Amino acid sequence: MHSPHDPYVRVRGAREHNLKDVRVDIPRDTLTVFTGVSGSGKSSLAFGTLYAEAQRRYFESVAPYARRLIHQVGAPAVGEITGLPPAVSLEQRRSAPGARSSVGTVTTLSNSLRMLFSRAGDYPPGAERLDSDSFSPNTAVGACPECHGLGRIHRTDEELLVPDPSLSIREGAIAAWPGAWQGKNLRDVLDALGYDVDRPWRELDPKDREWILFTDEQPVVTVNPVRDAGRIQRPYQGTYMSARRYVLHTFADTRSRSLRAKAERFLTSAPCPVCGGSRLRPEAMAVTFAGRTIAELAGLPLSVLAEVLAGAGAGGEETARVLTADLLARIGTVTELGLGYLSLDRTAPTLSSGELQRLRLATQLRSGLFGVVYVLDEPSAGLHPADTEALLGVLGRLKEAGNSVFVVEHQMDVVRRADWLVDVGPLAGEHGGRVLHSGPPEGLAQVPESATRRFLFPEDDRDPAPVREPRTPSGWIRLTGVERHNVRGVDAAFPLGVFTAVTGVSGSGKSTLVGQVLAGVLADRRAGEEATGAGERFCASVTGLEAVDRLVQVDQKPIGRTPRSNLATYTGLFDAVRKLFARTGTARERGYGAGRFSFNVSGGRCETCQGEGFVSVELLFLPSTYAPCPDCHGARYNPETLDVTLDGLTIAQVLDLTVESAASFFSGTPAAERALRTLLDVGLGYLRLGQPATELSGGEAQRIKLATELQRTRRGHTLYLLDEPTTGLHPADVEVLMRQLHALVDGGSTVVVVEHDMAVVAGADHVIDLGPEGGDRGGRIVAAGTPAEVARSAGSRTAPYLAKALGS
Repeated sequence: MHSPHDPYVRVRGAREHNLKDVRVDIPRDTLTVFTGVSGSGKSSLAFGTLYAEAQRRYFESVAPYARRLIHQVGAPAVGEITGLPPAVSLEQRRSAPGARSSVGTVTTLSNSLRMLFSRAGDYPPGAERLDSDSFSPNTAVGACPECHGLGRIHRTDEELLVPDPSLSIREGAIAAWPGAWQGKNLRDVLDALGYDVDRPWRELDPKDREWILFTDEQPVVTVNPVRDAGRIQRPYQGTYMSARRYVLHTFADTRSRSLRAKAERFLTSAPCPVCGGSRLRPEAMAVTFAGRTIAELAGLPLSVLAEVLAGAGAGGEETARVLTADLLARIGTVTELGLGYLSLDRTAPTLSSGELQRLRLATQLRSGLFGVVYVLDEPSAGLHPADTEALLGVLGRLKEAGNSVFVVEHQMDVVRRADWLVDVGPLAGEHGGRVLHSGPPEGLAQVPESATRRFLFPEDDRDPAPVREPRTPSGWIRLTGVERHNVRGVDAAFPLGVFTAVTGVSGSGKSTLVGQVLAGVLADRRAGEEATGAGERFCASVTGLEAVDRLVQVDQKPIGRTPRSNLATYTGLFDAVRKLFARTGTARERGYGAGRFSFNVSGGRCETCQGEGFVSVELLFLPSTYAPCPDCHGARYNPETLDVTLDGLTIAQVLDLTVESAASFFSGTPAAERALRTLLDVGLGYLRLGQPATELSGGEAQRIKLATELQRTRRGHTLYLLDEPTTGLHPADVEVLMRQLHALVDGGSTVVVVEHDMAVVAGADHVIDLGPEGGDRGGRIVAAGTPAEVARSAGSRTAPYLAKALGS
């Protein structure tokens, strides 16, 4: 029995995911870092066990009826945890925030600024005071009635919505409409309303065309769908939505970046003629503070906004002094984390996951909570080494305020500053799940099986890798006069046939230059547009594109949004596996084709759970919970399908194999071998074939995409663009990934990465460094050349860190 004043969080019997009955003691009021290779179990311990149990205990105190309204993470598989305080989680959420979410709303700084204008603003003579909601574009009383608080007017016309008028509506004349069932539903509703959906669009009456595309009416009608063979489709009530209404609704409200991008293709955009882009009503825009409107202040970089507020609040009234002091303190924590280049009106969808997490961290720092555990997921992600010191200062202040800070981290500079280190491993998946070391960081030097040890203590490595001679470029892509966001008037040259790293502090313009400008001109060329047309959109001119035959962008977005998408389906491996099962004797005797072995369609799947493997259990006054399907017990298939075996394994058992085990099982089967070999090459041997996409980290998703690309037969010169490919990867995994990327270059391709890891940059052939700072103080190329040349550059903030990585 532990004392109630026991200063340790004690975990006994943790079995979440791959954890092997873990027993560990972690001191409270410390900065504790959890390390280990990807898939080792560190996140399962920090988030899946400690944070999940803290949340479960908190929810036990909440009324049952209220509990079902709150998203719960579920009870972890653990024997006992003692000494665990309440916890706050700051994860790297990969879901896309809404278009109305901004830096100001995420940090709540917008609320304080609106209060300042409401209480201490300069009003026109005779104007009555407005409440703070009147200064918000997200409220009915504040939003400009013309653009509904968006700041821009989006319009469309018939030529955009119907690019090919020779087609009929049934043939897809209205290109802006959605695909699949939703598009079919709109066509069926039109048919039921009496419109001819089979005549070419140009032959329809102009009045009918106008109504179909632009009406604001939403009539409801009974639809009798055409019956497909073998399917019974009953009549239903369908609601019509015009093409314009659908596009505008999708553009404004969807959280899907791909749907929003598709909708944007059918729109023209211009600043709102009524509010001029300010998003607010005239009465709110008539109020000023320090001689500026709220829209003007919200558009300033936070570092500049702080200067304006400091000058204005110094000699003002008491109300203005108090409110500006509060704003300055809140802004100070954001700028301290290297985000002073952001403005309050910068929309959240344009922020990286690392920027979003640091904004939430800044908000927590001001909350004044005491005695809680903060659990952070790689707070250094997306941070230039120059910004890491500030991050460590913020984490230290959280600890000094009487909190425990638990951090899952791969950045060795952060690990070295920890008070306590929990190293999980030694490898990933079934080869991991053990705590190798729990104690002060220096103690890890005595744990030879730790994959973290040689990176934490590089001086112990007696055989440093030889410095590789930079490759010679085979050509160049040259962009002149780049104009995009904060990258203005820049000339950039990307060498072909080599490995290029683009560096710079957060907000310096790296992702803009690579992910938007370079990718944009190449994507437009691939789509058949003239190179000059693409150049006009982002830059004055582009040369050298003719040398590139193919563009591949590899990002960290999920490979699927539902558990039905998994490693095997995404890579195409599952198609080969299903064909192998269809060729077995039992399958042939019964007439089973490859489709029988898919859990996504009726036939072979278990119909009780629809191939999910689990069912939702409704609990009165409690949130729904999930349990294994009572019929298939999680196998996803019906008994007849599971009668078929391949070398003794059912299709469900094959999906439960790890990539490593499957490589041995499918040895001699070329179609499966190729996919499995590339997954092993990028270090994903520990993942199960049927592991749902929703359980994969961003780094794992990126490596799966890379493996999928590696197994394809290469044709022509390919340019690979990767945005921070090492995010979420342990240094040992980075080495594996870099071997694959350098192999692509050796095979004749070009690789361009946006990167903060100086070990990766030091191994590049060419470096482009942007800066010198972020936001308006960045967007320029301050150095370009070989790593050694950039390391000697006097004006580069990257140079000293790169010089250290080069050992010079």
